Amino acid sequence: MISFFHAVCYEPLYNGLIALISFLPGADIGIVVILFTILVKLILFPLSRKASVMQAKMKEIEPELSEIKKKYTDDTKTQAEKTMEVYRKHKVNPFSSIFVVLVQLPIIFSLYYVFLKSGLPGINENLIYAFTPRPTEIHMNFLGFIDVGAKSTILAAFAGITSFFQAMYAMPALSPRKENASFQDDLARGMHMQMKYVLPVIIFLISSSLAGVVALYWTTSNVFTIAQEFYIRKTKKQ
Repeated sequence: MISFFHAVCYEPLYNGLIALISFLPGADIGIVVILFTILVKLILFPLSRKASVMQAKMKEIEPELSEIKKKYTDDTKTQAEKTMEVYRKHKVNPFSSIFVVLVQLPIIFSLYYVFLKSGLPGINENLIYAFTPRPTEIHMNFLGFIDVGAKSTILAAFAGITSFFQAMYAMPALSPRKENASFQDDLARGMHMQMKYVLPVIIFLISSSLAGVVALYWTTSNVFTIAQEFYIRKTKKQ
């Protein structure tokens, strides 16, 4: 399984990164990482868009589904039938978004792993294809003053901040807590708060302990995701 992951995802992405460095002589690795991350995200955009659209549809029909759960609490068979009717009426496949996300995960993890284990400015000859061009020089100072091969608190802070804004933009607004809130409601609220406030702090702490190139990838990925969500919502309204 690991060898398949390396051969199908990790090695092609690693070679793509090295090739892009070769095609952009003089560009620092930070600029290359940003361009490479955007390029991969654009390739994955059709899948990401499909998942986002399906999630938006699921949010739209959520009131109907909640009403069915309340009405048929003790009749699971009827509840399932009515739920499927709502899915068919709105042409929603609840499993398609999960499938789309699962397809993307190996590539996303590989992309993260490429920057985590790239070993830049060194090049791992064991991973390089024979036809991949080798760069003569790799500039590690992003914008001339941040060494992305070393730990960077500045880039880690950007990774944490952009993660917060991504969560804030992607997640729906939290409704006021009900007086007789159930355990499920409180659990959902707790998860919401953790995703919005705790996760960015964790990302900052992880990023600050790794090479700055990982934090730069994380930041670029977050900004792209925010822009992607904005574009999808805007086009959906038209």
